[in-house]
Amino acid sequence: MSRLDSFIFRMTAQREILNHLTGKLDGLDGPILELGLGNGRTFDHLRECFPDRRIIVFDRAVGAHKTSTPEPENMVVGEIRETAQQYIGVNAALAHVDIGTGYDEKDAITLTWLPQLMAGLVAPDGFAVSGLELQHAHLEPLPMPPGVEKGRYFLYRRV
Repeated sequence: MSRLDSFIFRMTAQREILNHLTGKLDGLDGPILELGLGNGRTFDHLRECFPDRRIIVFDRAVGAHKTSTPEPENMVVGEIRETAQQYIGVNAALAHVDIGTGYDEKDAITLTWLPQLMAGLVAPDGFAVSGLELQHAHLEPLPMPPGVEKGRYFLYRRV
């Protein structure tokens, strides 16, 4: 499979999971967290899916198009591993992270801290969505929505 095809399948899976969660956050308080702004496409999609939710975004730097950049009070700049620690216990209804590099050795390092961070950010019964598989006792894997290939993207509920 070409890298382009792989990217398209990953982005399609991401979109389908986020769309699947629309309406499922009812009854859950708390913000939505986006770990990794990148060019802002996912942030923009989250705004459309959840227009009444506060969305707090984390990234090393702001490089997104101005129309896909959060307000300054909702943009946390710095190393995600460090800056997001300040939000442990925020009880997010949903946290999304797509910071994998595609290099197994680099992603293995990220996975030494990311599952614990995500489990600490998400409210009980809240959702975690990730491009990397998160193995943590408090993150229960959920079935993929129709059309999303298992292992392409990951969906969890905080238990």
